[in-house]
Amino acid sequence: MSVKRIAVLTSGGDAPGMNAAIRAVARTAINRGLEVYGVYRGYNGLINDDMFEMNLRSVSDIIHRGGTMLYTARSPEFRTEEGMQKAIANLRKRGIDGVVVIGGDGSFRGAQDLTRRGMPTIGIPGTIDNDISCCEHTIGYDTALNTCMEMIDKLRDTAQSHDRCSVVEVMGRRAGYLALNVGIACGATSILVPEIEFDFEKDILERMAATAKTQKKHFIIIVAEGVGGVLEMAKSIEERTGIETRATILGHVQRGGSPTLRDRVLASQMGNEAVKLLLEGKSNRVVTIQNDHILDYDIEEALAMKKPFNLDLYEMAHEISI
Repeated sequence: MSVKRIAVLTSGGDAPGMNAAIRAVARTAINRGLEVYGVYRGYNGLINDDMFEMNLRSVSDIIHRGGTMLYTARSPEFRTEEGMQKAIANLRKRGIDGVVVIGGDGSFRGAQDLTRRGMPTIGIPGTIDNDISCCEHTIGYDTALNTCMEMIDKLRDTAQSHDRCSVVEVMGRRAGYLALNVGIACGATSILVPEIEFDFEKDILERMAATAKTQKKHFIIIVAEGVGGVLEMAKSIEERTGIETRATILGHVQRGGSPTLRDRVLASQMGNEAVKLLLEGKSNRVVTIQNDHILDYDIEEALAMKKPFNLDLYEMAHEISI
């Protein structure tokens, strides 16, 4: 089947660089003679037939903007057979031959569902957690790292001024990649991640005590969202050490902001590749990057892969942060 018309959507949590990916999809497709439809609010937009035909100017001046011009939403209805069939019917009605889905692993399961029902679909990994196992760097991860680093640097200034301990929660419900790398970049005394069980006494109090012996009087503890409990942790640290301790949850500020150069380039590469894959007659694939090479994996294979946590990097982080 020749591809003449495609759709693009963003799904799940937003990530800086999604707009750059949308732009690359639209312009690659139009340059190759295809019609492109933008779908508003993810899979909900497919169910509600909320889409519009894009042209070259539809994606002007968006490469530097955070968020997604197509908006995003989670769609419980799409998880039902009725919802999926509504989505397929709307795509068929508009004569759409393929879909590009930009999002995380939940979004890829939706892409897989579309493919199984006869709609060729390609996934592009956009998530700040960097938890797509087949991909070294997901769209939005680099920007989120830099945003966290800047915020924690500011917290460090006030922690140092007041001889405080600052306990900072960063995103990462099931993955500690953001926490680990931000912790290294900010010289955290301790880094807590979901992948490694921690001991409050050994991993926090003893490390703070050892560092205090070297005349250091302020401390940064980085905690991944999946570990949680930062408010209680801060209270316990203050009670046990006598050091004034504040908890900060960075929250959704991590999702926003202008994407970094790395995220803009990566998103552009992935968007371009997704269109080429559809034109080659491929489907049910995820575009990835490995060793600076753009590759693609079967979605089912990609979802089954496990991303190993870098224990060497974790151990190095604690060795140098004393």
